[in-house]
Amino acid sequence: MKGKSANNGGIVAYPKRLWNRWAILCGLLLVLPLIMGAWQDMTGRTINPRFVERIQNGKTTKHEILLYFGEPQESHRTPEGLVFIYKSFKDAPAMPYKHYERQINPQSDQLMIIDENKQVKKAPLKTEGKILHSTLTVRFKADGETVMSHEYKEFKDKEQ
Repeated sequence: MKGKSANNGGIVAYPKRLWNRWAILCGLLLVLPLIMGAWQDMTGRTINPRFVERIQNGKTTKHEILLYFGEPQESHRTPEGLVFIYKSFKDAPAMPYKHYERQINPQSDQLMIIDENKQVKKAPLKTEGKILHSTLTVRFKADGETVMSHEYKEFKDKEQ
């Protein structure tokens, strides 16, 4: 059997290239969660200040804004042009639990509440323990493609 490899009892020896491909595939699968976490950061769950610094009024396009921050949480069309609003939230600090001071939230036991102006309205929805961290408002020119102005606000914790 010259020129042919012998069969090792049914065990097939894979070429080195195939093992390299498997190693690369496994490595990519391990890195994928890290990439997805970074993607969430880029798509608007948080507003990256480095991307805000890249915005130039009169030069940056709508396409670039969408690449940097993803789809906006809110968008409005005004006579001056389109407005995108991005908001990022962070987890609220845990409150110390005091069972003797526990009160039921109004939205838990009432469908309607009376606001400070004595108006009856629906109870507000619970906010899942999130507090506003920063906002970005981008105003576009009337053409809807070029940034006219932008405003970035970062809210600091009260206790700091």
